[in-house]
Amino acid sequence: MAQGQPTILIVDDTPENLSVLGELLQPAYRVRAANGGRRALQIAHGHPTPDLILLDVMMPEMDGYAVLAELQADPITQGIPVIFVTAMDATEDEEHGLDCGAVDYITKPLRPAIVLARVRTQLELKRARDFLRDQNSFLEGEVARRMGENQLIQRVSIHALARLAETRDPETGNHLRRTQEYVRTLALGLKDHPRFSHFLDIRTINVLAQSAPLHDIGKVGVPDHILLKPGKLTPEEWEIMKTHAKLGSDAIELAEQDAEKPVEFLAIAKEIAHFHHEKWDGSGYPEGRRGDAIPIAARLMALADVFDALICKRVYKPAIPYEQAKAMILEGNGTHFDPDVVAAFINQFPTFKAIADAYSD
Repeated sequence: MAQGQPTILIVDDTPENLSVLGELLQPAYRVRAANGGRRALQIAHGHPTPDLILLDVMMPEMDGYAVLAELQADPITQGIPVIFVTAMDATEDEEHGLDCGAVDYITKPLRPAIVLARVRTQLELKRARDFLRDQNSFLEGEVARRMGENQLIQRVSIHALARLAETRDPETGNHLRRTQEYVRTLALGLKDHPRFSHFLDIRTINVLAQSAPLHDIGKVGVPDHILLKPGKLTPEEWEIMKTHAKLGSDAIELAEQDAEKPVEFLAIAKEIAHFHHEKWDGSGYPEGRRGDAIPIAARLMALADVFDALICKRVYKPAIPYEQAKAMILEGNGTHFDPDVVAAFINQFPTFKAIADAYSD
């Protein structure tokens, strides 16, 4: 509603009726007048927008019903309440006017006290509706702002935890960002696949990508002389290295227990941390799961993690070219990796290379 006096548009093809209504309303309201339907529509689209329209029904060229229909069909004017003012006083006429969308129906000859009371009531109702709409808009904006803040805090917290593991292994550089985007790429490539579509909707894909950086959080529990050893690990050292998968999932599970209710990204992060070293043929760790018993999130992470390890320099190996890494992933098709995940990798290989280039160390 306009600031100050409310604006009322009166519409009637008879000048005398416009004069009577204008004199009645002008002491309390800003009044605009139109002597026909087309002119009324022009004024309704002007500034200030009318807060209420008193609309004659019987007019030449364009009657009140047609004017109301056009007002309601336009998003700009559909919220303006309309009171029909007419000499048509039959009950069925009033019912028809209200059925068309008018908020009230005043019959001629006009009784000033009735007109003023009906106008005041409809303006108060509009003021209440506008207040509720503004409040709802404010609340929706506030909810969106707070959700955005929470999501930002969540992302920062995830990366802070993941960086904690990364500081133990400084040569990995942008490994977190690359693997995050590899996982997203694989998931998008598989979201319509019959074996994966039940899990990989867009929302879950976003949560999955968000959770991916926590895959190696358990490395904080591996001693430096093993984690950073430049040569081949002994069998005893390798057994200690493998504990990082369970260490990571255990840490995330403790965080879950501290939460008042289930947190989706933690549940997926726990699966990734625990199972991303499992292999399709059951020869992986820590549980030796095989095939579909390995969670989908972990299957995607397994390929993403291995590809990145292959193309990057580590304390124990040099980096290898993209095409050679691709060939090595193919060698693991059906043994290390889910064949359908490998197929998605092959289809998205140009994207993998672009990600690797964009976030190179």
